[in-house]
Order: sequence, then C-alpha cells, then structure tokens
Amino acid sequence: MPQHAQNTPVCRDCDGFATVAITTGSRHADGTRATLRVGCPTCQGTGRTLPAAFARTGR
Repeated sequence: MPQHAQNTPVCRDCDGFATVAITTGSRHADGTRATLRVGCPTCQGTGRTLPAAFARTGR
C-alpha cells in the first residue's frame, strides 16, 4: 500500500533549508575554509512554521 507523506508546514522564506554556511573567503591555518553559519530569522533555524491557528496574534 502507498504511504502518505506527512503534511509538515515548511517555512516559506527558507523553503526548509533553515541553516546555511557562508564562506568568508579566508582560510584557517590547516587550509580549510572559514565559514559562518546563518539561521533563517523567520523560523529561527527549524525549517518549519506554525499553522496560522497556533500563531500568537493580538496583544
């Protein structure tokens, strides 16, 4: 029987890729690249969003 995929709400700003590594252009002493890890500000690095019914609204 076919299995149904879970309907998890994906962040519309990062499309589920919540954390990225950005290279700075410099290298460490051992030759590896120096990178910065940046998380999505909308979903705080989770890749998912809350449905509108559960989001905090109002005061």
